[in-house]
Amino acid sequence: MRKLIMVAVAAALLGSAPLSFAATGADDYDDSQSHPLRLAAYIIHPIGFTLEWLVTRPFHELVAQPDLAPVFGHTSHEYYGDAPVGAALPSEPYRE
Repeated sequence: MRKLIMVAVAAALLGSAPLSFAATGADDYDDSQSHPLRLAAYIIHPIGFTLEWLVTRPFHELVAQPDLAPVFGHTSHEYYGDAPVGAALPSEPYRE
């Protein structure tokens, strides 16, 4: 019975895969997506994304604790939104 259920679930997932790709609204393929570096990025990006969420973010959470921040030398920082690096912050006047 378990095998029958597993086969039914697998068939449902595989059968719906082409429909789900069409329903996502993915952009049309062009030659820029076949560049070897783009193909490598498709493979490397999920690894970096996973490492960020599983390693660096929890580590930051640890060192940003109020009791541990002085030990690790962590200082708070504000979020500046989409301002480019070196742009004048809203709290300080523009300097040339």
